[in-house]
Amino acid sequence: MNEDRREEERPAQAALRRRHAARAESAAARAAALSRYVEEKGHRSEDRTGDHPDGSADDRSDAYADAVWKAAHAARTAAQALAVLAEGAPDPAADSRCARNAAASAAQAAQMGQRVDADAEASARASRAALNASQAAAAAAGARHMGSDEDLNADADAAERAAVTAAEDAGWIVPGEKVPSVETGVRSTEIMTMLHL
Repeated sequence: MNEDRREEERPAQAALRRRHAARAESAAARAAALSRYVEEKGHRSEDRTGDHPDGSADDRSDAYADAVWKAAHAARTAAQALAVLAEGAPDPAADSRCARNAAASAAQAAQMGQRVDADAEASARASRAALNASQAAAAAAGARHMGSDEDLNADADAAERAAVTAAEDAGWIVPGEKVPSVETGVRSTEIMTMLHL
């Protein structure tokens, strides 16, 4: 009887896997694009900045370097979450946690995009949209429904789409442009702790 029930659940779990995976992939792509954007913006700023006796150039350079590092770390963490999602059998609870973590990392990268854009209006909107996507993904992965609630998943899907659109409006993502590759590196203890693995 239990085996029959598991067989019945597998198609639904596979469908949920595809849904959570699509959202995680989108968030990881946002984070990767942002990492590249922040890095390129930092390089352009360095090229324009001369030496100033008051040390202001060094301060700006340090601020950009910090943003570049944090955006790259966020992109790497999002890529790790996506990789973990693909490793096991479909499990709505675990899959939704991976999507949640990818969205949270993309929101962190968005904060760095907003920083290097000096809080430009479009960037601030995109950062808020990324935060909304992270919160919606967290709600979908919550302990009560564990990735299986249709309404919460729909909200998370819609929030992710809105985050992509806002990122495009801010110039962080260029539609049709290839997503930058991100090395996952050594899997961080942070991501494994968040995934309860």
